[in-house]
Amino acid sequence: MHKPKARQLSLTEVAERLGVHYMTVYRYVRTGKLPARREGGQWWVSASDLDRLAQEPAAPRRRGAPHWAQHTKRLCDRLVSGDEAGAWQLVERALASGAEPTEIYVRVLGPALRQVGDRWAQGTLEVAGEHRATAVAARLIGRLGPRFARRGRHRGTIVLGAAPGDSHALPAAMLADVMRGQGYLVVDLGGSTPIESFASATAEADTLRAVGISAATTEGLDSATDAIRELRPRLPGIPILLGGPAVGAESLAREAGADGWAGDAAEAIAVLEGLIRRRL
Repeated sequence: MHKPKARQLSLTEVAERLGVHYMTVYRYVRTGKLPARREGGQWWVSASDLDRLAQEPAAPRRRGAPHWAQHTKRLCDRLVSGDEAGAWQLVERALASGAEPTEIYVRVLGPALRQVGDRWAQGTLEVAGEHRATAVAARLIGRLGPRFARRGRHRGTIVLGAAPGDSHALPAAMLADVMRGQGYLVVDLGGSTPIESFASATAEADTLRAVGISAATTEGLDSATDAIRELRPRLPGIPILLGGPAVGAESLAREAGADGWAGDAAEAIAVLEGLIRRRL
């Protein structure tokens, strides 16, 4: 996808330049603190407006705010060794320092799992270590999940699942928690979700808002493409989001037939809500 013109930055780029979380920049835009315009399903910020924001006095850093890279490396080591108690201690330490549960997923657990995958792909980690890491990560998600609970009437239903044949369920599980925290009723179908399971869940959903499919492997991306092709006629007007480790850019998601892509769970919320608003 081409940027609309020179000196225009995506929210992800703005977050990197400011050294803040993506959702912080998104709040700046939604509250009017940072001017932005929406084009091609994405928000764009002019470099001059960013410069003006950067020149404003900075808010004091949260006392004891986590050092994300350090937390990620330590958590990766705990996951690989199968040390659930040690891994949870790191999570608790980050929470006590002021980190939000979404930040744990986006800035610590997600990156740690990517490090595990990279080590396995490079041949420096055996399959047993990768399985230990996955098992511990799943239990961490189970313990963090209740922290995303939100009371009140739900905003509609989101159906999530890993692509058919793709057994990696954790990306969708983390996204499911973050979406629940935003007030959505989430149906998480887990790993290797057959197309018919997606179809059944969407047909039974109360006020279906969107569908999210995760692909962690090249084969998963291929099967996700087939799933989107099959589901599209059955879900007229319903946005379909494609993400996961195998989908590294919006262009790949578009080629697969999806309406949008996001690099992590927090960004996915912003993208999905934009797609939902366009439909309403």
